[in-house]
Amino acid sequence: MSTTSASTTAAARTDRPAIHQTNLAQQTWIMVRRNLIHTRRMPEMLSDVTIQPIMFVVLFAFVFGPAISLGVPGVSYKEYLLPGIMGQTIVFTAFIVATGITADLEKGIVDRFRSLPIRRSSVLVGRSVASLIHSSIGIVVMALTGLIIGWRITTSVAEGAVGFALVLLFGFGMIWFGVLIGSWLRSVEAVNGFMFSILFPITFVSNAFVPTQNMQPWLRAIAEWNPMSALVQAMRVLWGNGPGAAADAAWPMRHPELATLIWAMILTAIFSPFALRNYARRTAD
Repeated sequence: MSTTSASTTAAARTDRPAIHQTNLAQQTWIMVRRNLIHTRRMPEMLSDVTIQPIMFVVLFAFVFGPAISLGVPGVSYKEYLLPGIMGQTIVFTAFIVATGITADLEKGIVDRFRSLPIRRSSVLVGRSVASLIHSSIGIVVMALTGLIIGWRITTSVAEGAVGFALVLLFGFGMIWFGVLIGSWLRSVEAVNGFMFSILFPITFVSNAFVPTQNMQPWLRAIAEWNPMSALVQAMRVLWGNGPGAAADAAWPMRHPELATLIWAMILTAIFSPFALRNYARRTAD
């Protein structure tokens, strides 16, 4: 009897799969795959970066565009609009990562990850990379939609690539803001309310849809120092999609590429340490 039990135990130990040590990059890729598989099984999760941006493009280009275009002389409003919509989509990357992290914490999924031999940071980095890929899909969809309605990049291939690179870099900075909010608030509902209250003013009090020159002086100053305005203006300059900044415009509007780089670094430098600390505190034993 004891011999049989010992043989069974030995066989079970032999059949148990071996545990292989992995590094941070491998663990991060596993988390990225986990999030992408989740999206593939629930394709409706892509509606915020596919259906919604297309609706915004159609709404502003064909409904509001004829009226708004009167304030944008010398350029097609459709070309003027696309960088603004892309900027709006990448800013909402923070929304995606915040709701994802909060949902994982709320459902206890992060507690399961803590029982695995992986670093805590791999969960955050994996979620962030997956969110950036998620938003990149929206950028591609909007670019294709723009091509259909008449949007074009009229500059060189290199300048066009730099414009897309700036979008992703800025999105990386916004991701850390989303990580901070997602690990701070306790429910997805709270995240939804808070992020809408923050992100909608950021996107609309900017040059995304209308020029800033016709705004009230105090509102124009806020809009031109808005990080999103620098990003949108950088895309317009790099892609040839809009007029240059006015002579009396704020510094970020006259140097949008450099301003976008600085804003992306500032966002990352400010939010990343607080986000990591807050996440570690939230997931502490």
